[in-house]
Amino acid sequence: MKHLIIRSLIISASATLVSTGCSKILEEQPRSFYVPDFFKTEKGVQGGITSQYAHLRFLYGQPYYYNSLETGTDEYTYAQSADANFKDVDYSGVGNLTASSSRSDVLWGTAFANINTASGIIENAGAVGTISTALIAEARFFRAFDYFLLVQTFGGVPLDLGAGELKFNTAPSRKSVRNTVPEVYTKAVFPDLIQAVNELPATPRVTGGVTKTAARLYLAKAYLTYGWWLQNPGNIPTYPATNRTDPDGHDAAWYFQKAYDVAAEAIDNPGPFGMETTFYDLHVGGNDRNKEMILYADHTQESEFYNGACLACFDGEAGNGRNSAAWMVNWNYTVIRSAPNADGTGAAVSSVQREASQALGRPYTRMAPTIGALTNTFADKTLDSRYDGTFSTVYRGNWPKGGTTNTVLYNANELPVTPGQPILSFLEDETLAPGIVYPAGATFPGKTSNNVGAGVLPGRADFVVTPRAISRIVFPGLWKLGVYRTDNGTGLGQPNATSTRPFKIAKFSELYFIAAEAAVKGATTVAGKSARELINVIRARAGKWKFSNKNNAAFVADNSAALMAATPATIDINYILAERSREYFGEGHRWFDLVRTQKWNELAGTYEIAPATYGSHTPQTITRTILPTHYLRPIPQVQLDGMELSAEEKAKYQNPNYQ
Repeated sequence: MKHLIIRSLIISASATLVSTGCSKILEEQPRSFYVPDFFKTEKGVQGGITSQYAHLRFLYGQPYYYNSLETGTDEYTYAQSADANFKDVDYSGVGNLTASSSRSDVLWGTAFANINTASGIIENAGAVGTISTALIAEARFFRAFDYFLLVQTFGGVPLDLGAGELKFNTAPSRKSVRNTVPEVYTKAVFPDLIQAVNELPATPRVTGGVTKTAARLYLAKAYLTYGWWLQNPGNIPTYPATNRTDPDGHDAAWYFQKAYDVAAEAIDNPGPFGMETTFYDLHVGGNDRNKEMILYADHTQESEFYNGACLACFDGEAGNGRNSAAWMVNWNYTVIRSAPNADGTGAAVSSVQREASQALGRPYTRMAPTIGALTNTFADKTLDSRYDGTFSTVYRGNWPKGGTTNTVLYNANELPVTPGQPILSFLEDETLAPGIVYPAGATFPGKTSNNVGAGVLPGRADFVVTPRAISRIVFPGLWKLGVYRTDNGTGLGQPNATSTRPFKIAKFSELYFIAAEAAVKGATTVAGKSARELINVIRARAGKWKFSNKNNAAFVADNSAALMAATPATIDINYILAERSREYFGEGHRWFDLVRTQKWNELAGTYEIAPATYGSHTPQTITRTILPTHYLRPIPQVQLDGMELSAEEKAKYQNPNYQ
C-alpha cells in the first residue's frame, strides 16, 4: 500500500501527485468551477478524488454540525456558554429550531457540492483510459455516503441537481425537486455502495482510503436504516409524503437480513482492519490512524498547509475544515483556583491551566453531558473501561508549565498539593455524597481556593463533584476527542489552535453493532454471530484495561469474562442503543441512532442536570418537546432563498412543522 496521506482541505481542488522518496502527498490547487473535460484528465480525476476526502473535514470536527448530532439527545444538552446554535436543538424551551437557525445547513451545502464532484468523476473518468474502476468506485462511495447522510437528516432530497438525476451539473440551477426517501435509497445509496463493494480494493490504496470494508459497513448501515424506515414502528411522518413501500418490492425484514448478511461478511473478510486491543488504545492520542479506523477526517501537526488551520495561534472555532468539536464539550476548568498560603488565603493561583493535552484543551462550555449519561449509560465504571476512556474526570495541577513558581499550593481542606496531583475530581458514584460539603457559591467563606463551587471530603486535598452534582457549568470533559500534540516541550503548548488529530467517522467495531441490531430486528443469524455474541465482542474488549486515566498510571486488568457474563441472555433495541452510547459517546452518532430507531423521545424526552451557576448541585429535571416532525431537520433557508419558486412552492418544499 502506498503511504499517501490525503490532506487536502479545499472542496473544489485539483491535485497533482508529488513523489518525495517513499512518501507521497496530494498537492492541492484551488478551483472554483469544474467542467466535464476537467474530469477527462488524470490530473482532474485525482483532484476530484482528493476533494472527496477533503470534504469530510467540513463536516466532522465542525463544531456546529457536531452539536446538531449530539445536543438534544440523552448524551448532551446545552452548557453555560451556549448560544442559540446549541439551545435551539435541545428542544427544552430555550430556543426554536428553524430553517434559518438549523446548523444542519453545514451538511446540506457541503454534501451537495461533493455529490456533484463525485458525479463528474463517475461520468467522465472513463474517458481518460488510465483511471481504474477502483478509483472511480471511491467517488461512488462518497456520493452514496453523502446521500445517506442527507436522507437520514432531511428525508427525501434532490437527485437532480440541474442536469438530470445523478448527473454532473455544470450550470447554476434555480429549480429543485425533492425525491422521496425510497428513491434516494434505491437509486443513489444502494447502487453506488453495491458497486463500491464490488470494485474497491480490500486494502486501501492510500492511508485512510476507502475499501470494500468501508463500503460494506455503509451498505449494511443503509440497509438497516431503510428497514427501520419501512417498518416505521413509531408512526413517524416522512417527507416528501410517500407510501412506506419499497420500489423493488422488498419488505423491512428483507432489508434487516441484508444488513446482517453484509455486516457479517465484512467481519469475516476484514482486510487490514480489526478491533484494537483496548478501548484506551483506540482513543489515545498518537494512535488515531489505527487498524480499527475505517474512515476519518484527517488532520496533521506536521504542516499548517495540510492541517488546514494554524498550528500556533489563537484560532477561531469554525471555517475551512477546522477540527474544533472537542472545544464545545470542554468546561472552563481554568477557573479552578488554589491558595498560596497554608490557611487557604492569599492571591488565588490558577492551578489547572489551559494546556494542549488530551485531558485538558481549550474550554468553550457549549455542551454538557446529562446526569443520566454518567449514572445510567456508564453505570459500570469499575469493570468496564469505557467511562475512564471517554471522560476527563481528574484535573491535575500544571501551574509550573504556565510560569507560576510555587512548588506547593493549598487546595481542599487547606491540604498541600504539588504539580501533577489531583486538584478537582469527578467521583464515579454517589457513595461518598453524604459526606461532601459544598460551598453556597464558588468558594468557601474566607478562602481563595476552589472558585468553581466544588465540594470537600475530609482528608482529601482535591475538590470533588459527584455524578448527580454536575451542572451546565461544571462537568467532565470528553477525553476521547481531546487535543494531542508532541510539540509542547515543558510548557502548555498550543491549546488555542484547533485540534490536529484526525476526527473518527467510522470504525470496524460498528459492524458488530449493525449485525446485532439487525438480528434483534429478526434477521436469521449464523453460528457464532447471534446478537448477544456480537455485542459480547464489544464488551469483551471493554473489559480490558492497560491504563487508568483517572489515576494517570498504567493499569492492567481483564474483566472481559465478567462483562460478557453480565450481558442479558436476550438483548433488545434499548440495550443495543445503550451499548452504542457507551462505545461511541460524543462521537456524533447519537442523533442518527435515536432517529433511526425512533427512540429519540423515549430515551431523551427528559434529562437531569444542575443549573449553570457555580455551587449549584441540585439536579433539575428538564422536559423536551420532541415532536414526530422533529425527526427530520428543516431544509436550510439558504436553499429556499436560492430557488426560483413561489412562496407556496417553497412551503411545500420545506419539511412539515418548519414552514
